[in-house]
Amino acid sequence: MTTKSISRLHGPSVDYAIAAFRVVIGFLFFCHGTSTLFAWPTAPHGGHTAAVGAWPSWWGAVIQLVCGAALFLGLGTRFAAFIASGSMAYAYFWSHQPDGVLPIQNNGELSAIFCWALFLMIFLGAGALSLDRLIARGGRTAQSDNGDDGTAGEQGPTTELREVNA
Repeated sequence: MTTKSISRLHGPSVDYAIAAFRVVIGFLFFCHGTSTLFAWPTAPHGGHTAAVGAWPSWWGAVIQLVCGAALFLGLGTRFAAFIASGSMAYAYFWSHQPDGVLPIQNNGELSAIFCWALFLMIFLGAGALSLDRLIARGGRTAQSDNGDDGTAGEQGPTTELREVNA
């Protein structure tokens, strides 16, 4: 990749694409938790909700509910993505892997996809329109006047502005 093509990865449109990715993955993850815990919006596979405290179904659903909501809102995004990705890795290897080597053989595609999508969010962060971003800006209002957009250490166009203005 050239330097020019790499710089396009930090534009505002990418920030909104990351946010859209985070919102969709968070919502889908949240819905899996509500399905397993409350049979909403539909009953879970097997038709029964998880018994309170049952390992691993109830605990996994609580992680899905809490982390899915946090990701949807963009609150503690990297931490929520880390916990959620780990739970999906556990689900894949504990529940699906014994039934076959490949995800297509063991019905583990969804666990594998969630695991890797959530893993990617650990590194991408929340993107635009997140509570993480709003909180970071709240503590950095004085720096906003100096050309800093308050993204809490994320690389992007503002890095170039700071170097030019320095």
